[in-house]
Amino acid sequence: MNRVLVVDDDAAVRTGLQAEFQRHGWGVDAAAGVCEALTRFRASEHSLVVTDLRMPDGDGLGLMRELRVRSPHTAVILLTAYGCVPDAVAAMRDGACDYLMKPVVFAQLERAAGGVLGRSPAADRNDPVGQAPAWLRAMARAGQAAQSDADVLIEAESGTGKELVARYIHRSGRRPSGPFVAVNCAAFPETLLESELFGHARGAFTGAYSAKPGKFEVASGGTLLLDEIGEMPLGLQPKLLRALQEREFERLGETRSVRVDLRIIATTNRSLSGMVAESKFRSDLYYRLKVIPIHLPSLRERLEDIEELAEFFVRRYSPPGVTVRLTAAFSERLRSQAWEGNVRELENFIRRAIALRLSSDLGLEEFERELEAAVWQPKAGRGTAAVADPWPTAVPNISPGMSVETMERRLYEMTLATTQGNRSRAAEMLGVSLRTVRNKIRNYGLPDWSSYVHD
Repeated sequence: MNRVLVVDDDAAVRTGLQAEFQRHGWGVDAAAGVCEALTRFRASEHSLVVTDLRMPDGDGLGLMRELRVRSPHTAVILLTAYGCVPDAVAAMRDGACDYLMKPVVFAQLERAAGGVLGRSPAADRNDPVGQAPAWLRAMARAGQAAQSDADVLIEAESGTGKELVARYIHRSGRRPSGPFVAVNCAAFPETLLESELFGHARGAFTGAYSAKPGKFEVASGGTLLLDEIGEMPLGLQPKLLRALQEREFERLGETRSVRVDLRIIATTNRSLSGMVAESKFRSDLYYRLKVIPIHLPSLRERLEDIEELAEFFVRRYSPPGVTVRLTAAFSERLRSQAWEGNVRELENFIRRAIALRLSSDLGLEEFERELEAAVWQPKAGRGTAAVADPWPTAVPNISPGMSVETMERRLYEMTLATTQGNRSRAAEMLGVSLRTVRNKIRNYGLPDWSSYVHD
């Protein structure tokens, strides 16, 4: 469970956010000021801290700096009722993951938290691991790219380490002390994504109570990562193209241009050239992004790295003071397994095996147990009713008089059944974005196998 620390001297705000986070499945601690927040932080681990900027016994910026010394990987989101663009830019360059204006809409706060915590733990604290020739070629190219300010396009399957390589390029480049700002283009609807990227003026749209800088502005002097660039709506692509070409843009609701100096790294798990051929992605934007293309190999193309990666994850996730070892039989089964979810799937498998281990040695029995638990398959036992398969192999036919909504629901059911719950493949088959598939699953109440299926 993710755990959040909410810090605000306003009891109503503090209680409201605490209730919302709990309702969405978070563990929550709350503090009324800086001193209490530090005490709570020392008593428990937190993935996220949401803090007010101005409080009687200190300020959120000072608290953030103190927390980052104690736990550099804890995300911090600042809240304020007195926001201005320079303050927001300074806060995010100091390490804040986001800067939101009060009154806070929880959906916006949840999106910001999800964007931060959805990253792999490897994204912030590790260099790439591996010695396979295909991987070393990709890393050599990344090292060369780091020595210039040219834009980079990283194309690879999900779970191969695209963001990890992007951060490696940033750290190895000419601006390592500058900000590294990541935006997931699939996490926002088109209307909000434009504001997220380019910022907005006060009153630019309903709910814009104060001005806010966009991620382009915040990343100036460093690197901007455009994650899942293939999900960017077509209508927004011309403005992005101009921002890339000219390194300037206008905030929503303003006519004054803002100039920035930054490097762009874009990542995608889809074939952008294929999307261009299908008129789903602008060709001029594709070639503008593809100054230095880098392809990362899947784990199937670097089998010799599996044992090294596994040992790396064992060291990372072993409890303090405990030495966990992989037996030869366990390592052999790791190498023979097809990791469709790539390094991310391998990492989660090792982490789960360590968390549920019965001894310090992980052997063949533990491997088979965790492998069986990784994919849920309903079974019917003697004397019990059979459990219905959430993805039916046969979907009722469409009939005259059926509503469009029902037809669409059944179409999504049929497609997801064909892909066995793989949302990325379903999106490709339907010719829609991954975000659309996720929304349809939620709106129609379709089974969500995201805990079992690696997109």
